[in-house]
Amino acid sequence: MEIDLRFFATFRDAVGQKERSREVDDETVVGDVLAGLEAEYGGLEGELLEDGTIRAQLSVLKNGRDVTHMSGADTTLEDGDVLSVFPPVAGGSR
Repeated sequence: MEIDLRFFATFRDAVGQKERSREVDDETVVGDVLAGLEAEYGGLEGELLEDGTIRAQLSVLKNGRDVTHMSGADTTLEDGDVLSVFPPVAGGSR
């Protein structure tokens, strides 16, 4: 099946593009995709997962919905899903 990946801010820089499509197996979950991205892009290594779970402060959306409100890294994927990955964002000063 095919999913679309979207990257933002520093993650976009690490991947070198804002969007890309990826072929994945039918049983693939969000954590599998994130682990694959860490292995493929050196700039993402250790930035997405920690002990098999999505790192704190990281936002991962499946079709616009935060996967932490689903099954986290174990959230299943379906053909045509869009997975968006946002790095942690800190506020500015007043």
